[in-house]
Amino acid sequence: MKGLGLALLAAAPLAMASAAQAAATKAMSGSYGDLVWTAQSYIVGMTPTAAGAPPRYPGPGDDPIFHASPALYSGVVSLIMDYGPGGLFICSGSLIGVRTILTAAHCVSDGAGTPNPNVTTAYFNQNLAPDVRSPFNPTATAITVETYHVNPLYTGFVIDYNDIAILTLSADAPSWAQIYDIDLDATSLRGVGFNVAGFGNRSLNGGCGPLPGCGSGGATGGTTGFIRQGDNMFDFRFGDPIFGTAWEPIIGPFSRTAFSYVSDFDNGLALNDTACRTTQATNILGPGVTTFCDLGRGRTEVGVAGGDSGGPQFVNGKIVSVTSYGLSFGTAFGDCRSGLQSSCGEFNGFAPLYASRDWIRAVLNPGVIPEPGTWAMLIAGFGLVGAMARRRRESELAVSA
Repeated sequence: MKGLGLALLAAAPLAMASAAQAAATKAMSGSYGDLVWTAQSYIVGMTPTAAGAPPRYPGPGDDPIFHASPALYSGVVSLIMDYGPGGLFICSGSLIGVRTILTAAHCVSDGAGTPNPNVTTAYFNQNLAPDVRSPFNPTATAITVETYHVNPLYTGFVIDYNDIAILTLSADAPSWAQIYDIDLDATSLRGVGFNVAGFGNRSLNGGCGPLPGCGSGGATGGTTGFIRQGDNMFDFRFGDPIFGTAWEPIIGPFSRTAFSYVSDFDNGLALNDTACRTTQATNILGPGVTTFCDLGRGRTEVGVAGGDSGGPQFVNGKIVSVTSYGLSFGTAFGDCRSGLQSSCGEFNGFAPLYASRDWIRAVLNPGVIPEPGTWAMLIAGFGLVGAMARRRRESELAVSA
């Protein structure tokens, strides 16, 4: 997992013989001066999180440092979304109530008000071994989703801090599944370390491959469904006051990007310190500012990849955000490899729960009436969804999964 492959690839098409092969992957691109970026909605490590011949199930070389303790992660589930002719997709989610799953909105929606999957199934696994695949496993407890709650302000854009959904299961989760607390008050995440888990594509050669070449690192397709975990740190959010409005013309309007948090995938080399190199660009902070320069968390550092979308970020045992997307500014700004494939030097993007706290509380506590200001925000959000979705289709780059 140590190299989550967060190249802005969201829900990953499920790579297995019985799965329909997928539709277009949600993606965006843009440029501003010397900054040219690509983002998609999608854990990969500096050492391999997968090994062996295709389909690259765990084996020699799979670094056990990224294995997930069954007791601690029994409430992190694999989600399979069935879109009929559109294919099957895999995401990750977290149990936050007996029948309640927290995940990313883009896994089950193309924007608030758009159709949900035909069927979504959550797979719970007890004592899941690192070499056992979660979805479609005959020992797993499979429970379908009954109700979808998508943040009404979610536009369908890749970079959108409202990328949160809450799913209601059709039956209670198994009694042994861990139910996690969520933190809706953690409003200052910059510089905070976290643990992340997910069922996304893993790495065969680690996030960067053999140093110093880094030619073959990153996520490897067709390796989803095996839970991995690792560590990283929230570097900043795009609307952090330290930047003023510098990021807005680069990655989009603050109405959907201001509270989008990112962590870079460090390999211990200044050359690939993307948080440092992008913020030192002359149109952001300037070359002499070292505020966001660091060399990472060491051996346990990870990035995210396709299929990790919707997975949790834990701080002090509580979930503070969900995995939303991956982002690359290219090799000129630290990416180890051209393109988005969860190699080191890429950003991971996260949707913080505190930015959606009023909506989350309203969903989890339907009998509690929101403050008038909250209702105004929600109503305005519904009115904007249609226009935002149309603009997205005009501005985003559609790529094949």
